[in-house]
Amino acid sequence: MAPLERIRNIGIIAHVDHGKTTLVDCLLRQSGTLLDAQSDRVMDSNALERERGITILSKVTSIIHKGYKINIVDTPGHADFGGEVERILSMVDGVALLVDGSEGVMTQTKFVLNKALQQNLRPLVVFNKVDRPSARIDEVDNEIMDLFMNLGASEEQLDYPMIFASGKQGWATESRVTSEAIVEAESNPDPSVTGPKADMIPLLDLIIKHVRAPSAERSEPFSMLVTQIDYNPYLGKCYVGRITSGVVKIGDRLKALDPESGAVIDDNKVSKMFLRVGVEQVAIEEAGAGEIITLAGVQNAGVNSTLCHPSVTEPLPFIPVDPPTISMAFGVNDSPLGGQEGTRLTSNMIRDRLMQEAATNVALRIKEAASKESFEVCGRGELQLGILIESMRREGFELSISPPKVIFKTDPDSKALLEPVEEVTIDVDPQYSGTVIEKMSQRKGELKHFTEFGDKSRLIFECPTRGLLGYTSEFKNDTHGTGVLNHVFAGYIPHKGPLNRERKPVLVSMATGQIQAYSLNTIEPRGKLFVLPGEKTYTGMIIGEYNREEADLEVNPTRSKHVTNHRAAGKEEAIRLTPIKQMGLEEVIAYVNQDEVIEVTPKTIRLRKRILDPTKRKHSRNQS
Repeated sequence: MAPLERIRNIGIIAHVDHGKTTLVDCLLRQSGTLLDAQSDRVMDSNALERERGITILSKVTSIIHKGYKINIVDTPGHADFGGEVERILSMVDGVALLVDGSEGVMTQTKFVLNKALQQNLRPLVVFNKVDRPSARIDEVDNEIMDLFMNLGASEEQLDYPMIFASGKQGWATESRVTSEAIVEAESNPDPSVTGPKADMIPLLDLIIKHVRAPSAERSEPFSMLVTQIDYNPYLGKCYVGRITSGVVKIGDRLKALDPESGAVIDDNKVSKMFLRVGVEQVAIEEAGAGEIITLAGVQNAGVNSTLCHPSVTEPLPFIPVDPPTISMAFGVNDSPLGGQEGTRLTSNMIRDRLMQEAATNVALRIKEAASKESFEVCGRGELQLGILIESMRREGFELSISPPKVIFKTDPDSKALLEPVEEVTIDVDPQYSGTVIEKMSQRKGELKHFTEFGDKSRLIFECPTRGLLGYTSEFKNDTHGTGVLNHVFAGYIPHKGPLNRERKPVLVSMATGQIQAYSLNTIEPRGKLFVLPGEKTYTGMIIGEYNREEADLEVNPTRSKHVTNHRAAGKEEAIRLTPIKQMGLEEVIAYVNQDEVIEVTPKTIRLRKRILDPTKRKHSRNQS
């Protein structure tokens, strides 16, 4: 058990893709905790995290440096996973604010720093990626100071130390002059030119010097706030958290208190405890206040519950999480092709999986929908819900997913309708600024700030959440993939009225069977296809986008060419179809209309009409 004065708990916070995980990997390697042979992004252990290059779940690791135990928490930078950031801040005594030396202060930088300052944490600022030619340290330094002041930082918080680093190259220094000398030497093609000694040790030294030791009493009864839950096939629920007071040993009896009411929700013995060293879990017999541990034995506690000695009666304070802003209904796949590709098909299986997710992810809310076969899942954004859907389909689930809906509120005094609004930061080449402003205006976005730095324009908007649904893929097309868009929840405002944008009509299959190339060849001139010959289709399935501004068009993609003796004798012409662009899950979520649903299976993502029968669909449309 490490002495309290030799423990440092620090969180790494930053905007998405500013290099948190890469920096932590480098610290682990240089401290000898991680072998060079181990892969990059070891902190991103989830398959989806590795694929997308983002952190979804916060990770805890520890490094021993000069006799000090430094517990480092790597947090997500994307606002959709902000629930993770908020909880993690209750475990640490300081934060390292990582800022890209080129991009500077971004939307999520403001989001995560604001959460840290509200918890009275003292930040240290890391200028990362300073070895890039586009780095603009002086401007970014001013942006950071302005941000601290705008967020109401205290005098102590404003007195933050700065360090210049390159997580990719593996060095950090408190001296601006030294950092410039290192960058100059690295960029010099002459191998005989060497710069100052460069490694990550100055950052570890700064953490020890700047971050306070935990203020806790090990003589008091044991208590710990649950900040994260892991599942172990042998141990069941495992609770991650920082011990607030006391000491705990294997076999100790603990109770779990509800975070709101303080009622006892479980009473059991500690069966196992672990500490993280690098990326390994090490079993321990006892642990004391100030340490971040994983504990098993209790089964019914949830995130924000208090695990404590039987004599403790009051739950520990916890950080409230920002409310979810959008919802989608998850239901049983009731399409004609349902049950052919998945292994988890029933509503009970879907309910159990969603409840398991809600137990570990406090930013999600699960409600049973009016139909007992479906569940309303409320979350922070399309990305968060898209990650959940992708995880479930990989586990063998088949789902029917409704279009995303924004969660509105009613003002308690005026009874006016309120809607969630986001602060949107967009960096684009100047020639695309006009297009972006026009598109955001159509979505009720209001331009708040416009600046130029280097060869980029930065536009900051305030835009309703519903206006942003589906805009990401459109934005990528408008800026030819060169623009960067980020947004963060900013609160609720009076409803801004209907949006003046309509999606194009679609091509809807009027037959069930196998799609034929001959039929697609005649359908293709009428629009953009989503399907290929040989795929299965059914009545009511959407097979493409109609190129006219009219109603949806019913087509038959299963019709094959009639073969006669005369036709069979002649030479057939080869059918050449335009290659289709397969839409990813997030693109489909953005594309789907309110009268449609997404069919998700382990192998396929399809779009279909909610009402499959064309006659009933027409009758329903006439009634509405």
